Amino acid sequence: MRIPSICITLGLVIGLLVPGAAMADQHTSQAHHGYKDDAKLPHGVIGISLQVGAERIGDPAILYVGMVHPEGPAQQAGLGHGDEVVSVDGTAVKGKRYEEVVGMIRGEPGTSVKVGVKGENGLRELSITRVAGDKLPKGPTGSHGSPAR
Repeated sequence: MRIPSICITLGLVIGLLVPGAAMADQHTSQAHHGYKDDAKLPHGVIGISLQVGAERIGDPAILYVGMVHPEGPAQQAGLGHGDEVVSVDGTAVKGKRYEEVVGMIRGEPGTSVKVGVKGENGLRELSITRVAGDKLPKGPTGSHGSPAR
């Protein structure tokens, strides 16, 4: 599923990856876009970043997978760029604040989270085991989290 060309990206690409990396935890300069105290978030991640968008102006916001770490557990489970996140552990994300959804996805390393997504392969639920953010390899990545050329 491609993100619609009219999609309104609100600049809320957040950290579900590696602390300190471009697709990772919020830097101090970005704190006004996300969490005020990121240190309180669990350190278990699945290796994605999210984007907030909408089909048309005035439509409800939708959470899309913006990037998938090429060596992360989300990629291994089949989560892909452009998939729409519809639920986390069986709870619908519609109407939830962005920060709430991030908090639902993050957790302790070694624990699993079920992420319901809608994409090219239809509606599906993926069980993904979180890893410690510092366990994902850091390095340059290209478009959509693929290795840079």
